Amino acid sequence: MNKTPVGFIGLGVMGAPMAGHLARAGYPLTVFDINPAQVQSIRNDFPEARIGANPREVAAVSEIVITMLPSGTYVREVVLGDQGLVHGLRPGGLVLDTSSAEPWITAATAAALAERGIDMVDAPVSGARPGAERAELVFMAGGTPGALDRVRPLLEVMGRQIYHLGPVGSGHTMKCINNLITAMNFMASAEGLLIGKRAGLDPETMIDVINESTGMSWVSRTHFKQRIFNRAFDDAFKLDLMVKDIGIAMRIAGEQGLPIQLSETGQRLWREAQSATTKDASISEMVRWLEHLTGVELNAASKRL
Repeated sequence: MNKTPVGFIGLGVMGAPMAGHLARAGYPLTVFDINPAQVQSIRNDFPEARIGANPREVAAVSEIVITMLPSGTYVREVVLGDQGLVHGLRPGGLVLDTSSAEPWITAATAAALAERGIDMVDAPVSGARPGAERAELVFMAGGTPGALDRVRPLLEVMGRQIYHLGPVGSGHTMKCINNLITAMNFMASAEGLLIGKRAGLDPETMIDVINESTGMSWVSRTHFKQRIFNRAFDDAFKLDLMVKDIGIAMRIAGEQGLPIQLSETGQRLWREAQSATTKDASISEMVRWLEHLTGVELNAASKRL
């Protein structure tokens, strides 16, 4: 059977492996990224993939175009800009946005597309780079049931689980809530380990205990031994993007009139960590910032700062 021609915009840490899974699955693929090296890497791995000079060219040869970009502002420009997808997609086309974006921007972008007879599904992901590389992403989808059914085969190639949250924008609402919880958990876990280290406990042993106890989390299982204790601080997810997602969740909470006091304090602290780090710093650098504040280093073999 002939497979749907698919476009992919945004070939970064997440987008490149996601696009690769679609190419391996036999989907006719056309790609675009502002970084020529990223495009060439896909072309090297998948010579049959086509390259568009801009989003409009990608859309002109695709029925469904996937975006994986830093925010809703970038998605809106890619979709509605002078060389945007809207100028290449035909009525009946579909934009599948897997970015982490602002729901209000997504809703406005979807409305503009609908005027042209083009559907939109927002399906941000959880699973980070390992999940993208292993095709084990979790998708949080917003859109009509019919539109979701159209993209479900693509999502199944790239991930392991799909949840339908509601209309367009619902996926992005869920994504920022998930990241808000992750951010608060990450900071609380780091502070707990710092307390224990100052009190004479070994961080490696503490993490082993936490991972077998009620304090266990995705962060405790994937970050401290892998990125902090070895001083790598190399998580691919950017601190700036986490602060952005926290801000999205807090705006939604504010619009609902909710007093979210723990998260408000956490947002302030994450912003302080952001201001103390360089642009494009990893989220792992939040822990280094806490280390400097406390004078304690989370390294079993090291001494206090």
